[in-house]
Amino acid sequence: MATFRTRPIAALLLTIILLATRASAHGDHSHIEDGLAISTDPIDSILWAHILIQCLAWGVLFPTGMVLGLTRNRWHVPTQTAASCIAIVGYFLGHLHKGRQFAHNAHAGFANWLMFMLIGQVVLGVYLRLHLERGFLGRIRKWQIRAHAVLGGLIPVAAWVQMLLGGIATQGFCRGDHLGQCLAHFIMGSAFIAYGIVLTILLLCGQAWLARTGRSQEFYDSTIIAVWGCVNTFTEHRWGGPWVHNDLQHTSMGIIWWAAGLVGIWLSRDRAGRPKRNLIPAIVIFMTGWAMSAHPQSLMLSTKVHGVFGYTLMSAGVTRAIEIAFVLRDKVKPEQPDDVDSEINSFQYLPPFLLYASGFLFMGATEEQMQMLSDAGVTHVSYILILYSITFLMFLCKSITHISTPYTVLTSSTVVLMLLHLYSANAAGSKKVQSKSGDEEASRPLNGHPRIPNAADRQAHDAQEFELEGLMSDDEDENVKPRTNGHAH
Repeated sequence: MATFRTRPIAALLLTIILLATRASAHGDHSHIEDGLAISTDPIDSILWAHILIQCLAWGVLFPTGMVLGLTRNRWHVPTQTAASCIAIVGYFLGHLHKGRQFAHNAHAGFANWLMFMLIGQVVLGVYLRLHLERGFLGRIRKWQIRAHAVLGGLIPVAAWVQMLLGGIATQGFCRGDHLGQCLAHFIMGSAFIAYGIVLTILLLCGQAWLARTGRSQEFYDSTIIAVWGCVNTFTEHRWGGPWVHNDLQHTSMGIIWWAAGLVGIWLSRDRAGRPKRNLIPAIVIFMTGWAMSAHPQSLMLSTKVHGVFGYTLMSAGVTRAIEIAFVLRDKVKPEQPDDVDSEINSFQYLPPFLLYASGFLFMGATEEQMQMLSDAGVTHVSYILILYSITFLMFLCKSITHISTPYTVLTSSTVVLMLLHLYSANAAGSKKVQSKSGDEEASRPLNGHPRIPNAADRQAHDAQEFELEGLMSDDEDENVKPRTNGHAH
């Protein structure tokens, strides 16, 4: 039954769906010449507003809100609400622009799916916020909490894909015969960046989790390498057809990945079954960089960029091996889990940074991009320096970029190191609050008279409980007594 609390929300969601249905058939293709993917018109102010607004929403606010949700901060709901409103405005601006027009593309198609994901996440968030815990809704609440968490983790990944597709669409790239190599560059480049992000997360916030799993980090790295190698072995060549271009080199690279991955999995435990570090993933990264640096290219600019990409990836492998063998000395977990920062060596930041740089260099080295830059007279030195500049920003900020013009278009920047610092600070704050509560309990006077909370204490407690109740885990929900109108049963 609808109430005064649910009617506005339902009306808002219905309006969004109806407007999305009307907006799905947008675009004036009459200005696009035959055989082209975009018109010759410049990008107008509305489309620029769409780009900037969506970068703010999907690249900054949503990841920040996700971190606040993980730490159960009371600003999680306001941040995600603001991000959702901004994203909806940006979505419709993308359907109202004039100027440059685009043929049907993956960016336009995927936008609708991304908005449906957002709508689903908003519905789940509103449901958890309203605390509808009676009857059927109460029985499925724990599944809704899990679905809300899963969608919250998928949306940043989907936003990364959508922003890359947007950068590609602005220039009409990756069509026809260029599609295959374009996919390879963006998928592989994104994989290198993702690996760097994972290494950064594990370095700063994941040591305790690794210790609980009872496995070394190389076990997971080697498993992913082996799976990826199996996929590459059977997808880089059309079996039954002739071997063309770099098919043999790509296929052999897939073979060495799954072969080395199996070795890395085997070496991730010693003979007593304890977790053990090994250098196999670092060696695979090094050999991949060496192989890719030798790819034959049609343009001198492309040859230079691919060469620097290969050397950067080789450096990532070498520094990773040095980190494990000489900096950590095969140490599996930190000696002081409560103070990981004191054990982090400055050298450990180098492998993730080089992986970021490798990813951007590879994503920025497609055939069409190289041809466009060569025609514009851009040298490989200036181009590589620009890409490395973005890498430094990426290391500070989780940037989602696409090099679609002679200039660099920075389409998003959300903080990796800053978000990790935000997560650590809030998580540490929660532990301190719990520790302080325990200390107060232990220091209670022996006469049995507890401290009587004042009005400010009660107001702060009620506000915090109101904000975080919908984000509590299942275990916590079971341990908390149900409340009705603020009174315990």
